[in-house]
Amino acid sequence: MASHVAAFTDTYLPTLNGVTYTVRTWREHWAKRGRRMDVVYPGSSYEPETGEYPVPSLPFPFYDGFRVGAPHVPAGVGGAKLVHAHTPFSLGLAGLRFARRENLPVVASYHTPTAEYANYVAPESLKEPVRRASERWERAFFGRADAVVAPSEVTAQGLRERVETPVEVVPNGVDTGRFRPVETAGFRERHGLEGPLVGYTGRHGYEKRLDVLVDAAADIDATVVLGGDGPAREELEAAAARTDADVRFLGMLDRAELPAFYSALDAFAFPSPVETQGLVALEAICCGTPVVGADAGALADTVEEGETGYHFEAGNADALANAVERTLAEHERLSENCLDRRQEFGVDAALDTLEDVYASVR
Repeated sequence: MASHVAAFTDTYLPTLNGVTYTVRTWREHWAKRGRRMDVVYPGSSYEPETGEYPVPSLPFPFYDGFRVGAPHVPAGVGGAKLVHAHTPFSLGLAGLRFARRENLPVVASYHTPTAEYANYVAPESLKEPVRRASERWERAFFGRADAVVAPSEVTAQGLRERVETPVEVVPNGVDTGRFRPVETAGFRERHGLEGPLVGYTGRHGYEKRLDVLVDAAADIDATVVLGGDGPAREELEAAAARTDADVRFLGMLDRAELPAFYSALDAFAFPSPVETQGLVALEAICCGTPVVGADAGALADTVEEGETGYHFEAGNADALANAVERTLAEHERLSENCLDRRQEFGVDAALDTLEDVYASVR
């Protein structure tokens, strides 16, 4: 068993997103099993803990909030028995080089559909060339790993069609000890929230299609609350100001507040069509909050239709509003179903599967 793993990632604290949360949560729970998971990441304002190794980095010009780390291997990660690359780019390449030098197996995670993101981060004239280049790069990178893990079956299946490396499903996993139903009166009071709530928290990136939620807000009989931040926020706030809908932007929420945020919602709305799993949707479900998700990408599977929420046609604001209203009407039943399924999404179950993958490449 690989008791000492070196994880290489292009996104880590203080940046808050699904990849960061996954790497951090896996590291914490791996340590609870008496093992070691080092993390190599782009240096920033975050003060590293023992076993966290920042490398020199620069801001990424095409995606606000991200940094590009130098493809460097810090000396402290020596002694690792396995490399886990959470990115196919700069630090993923550093991980491959380190593995080759030390004759170590490599497991690579597929977190982000880079080619699909090209539609949102590349200039119009470059979208198609960037998409094709991204697909070629993904095939080349993941083809050099000994195993690839994807967080959902639909994502894994799409990847299997493009790479010959074995692809296994390892859900990101939710810390169910943290994400559970909690008291919400204090959270509502702090943020001045009353009545039914429909919301989202996470990165306000253009690829998340939060504009569809803002457009739908006028037809939703509830206050729409958005936690988080990102490059699309200013435009979203401007769009919300042009409507009569009650839309609130809470900004970045402390991680400790998230269980109360999810628990306060009557429905979690997730319009993104490009998720590989949708970790925030699972966190909401674990707090007993049903999810309205785009019928695209992994959300088509993450949300169980009529059981933990409902789907809507991606990009269709009217369909989103209708699905939200249906979810609100059936909230009690859907919430009970969510709580019945919460243990299925626990991080410990995910790490059990990850251990099997690690053992298969030794």
